[in-house]
Amino acid sequence: ERAVDLVCLLVVFLLAILFQGDIFGQYLQDMLTDFFHDKTGNLSVTKLYLAGGIFLFLMIIFYIILKRFGHIDLVSKIKGVIKNILHGLSSIRYLRHKGWFLFHSLLIWSMYYIASTLGLYALRETQVLGLAGGLTTLVFGTIGMILTPNGIGAYPLLIAQLLGLYGLNADTTGNASGWLMWSAQTFIVLIGGLSCFILISRLNKKESQPETSGIT
Repeated sequence: ERAVDLVCLLVVFLLAILFQGDIFGQYLQDMLTDFFHDKTGNLSVTKLYLAGGIFLFLMIIFYIILKRFGHIDLVSKIKGVIKNILHGLSSIRYLRHKGWFLFHSLLIWSMYYIASTLGLYALRETQVLGLAGGLTTLVFGTIGMILTPNGIGAYPLLIAQLLGLYGLNADTTGNASGWLMWSAQTFIVLIGGLSCFILISRLNKKESQPETSGIT
């Protein structure tokens, strides 16, 4: 499930760049432009070679560490995560109902997208962002959920920064929208989780009770 979630996140990230390139992509482009250009505004070939060399060097070091220091707990855990992701993706073909598994995975992420989009319609200032804004909100919100437990603090902050890219006031509208969406999602999780816990407890209690045959 986590492996599929990772793939879905990457797909959503690419879709956000594709459909919101003028906002989301421009932000990344400005960062890369500032880094890869010199003070005169020209593309710095030296910086390109330097960045490529650093990336290649880090990949080689990463491979050597995984290969030669696998006995260390931290390195072993990293290798385990990578192997589990690859194993998780390859094991889908062995599922008895792989079609239903993929369907429900897509359904879950569709619900994430719908929830992010509906959250934008809670405020008049963010309603104009529509479906495209919901896509970028999903990306930034998911990153916030990864950074901190349940996205506390990080989710509202990233949503505020995102709305700032759309020209809205990040300190007022951004924070209000971010905290509103995070609070609503957290409330739903708490209520839904508590309800499921009560239902499961009742179901287990009912199944554990011995059946009476009615014979006296």
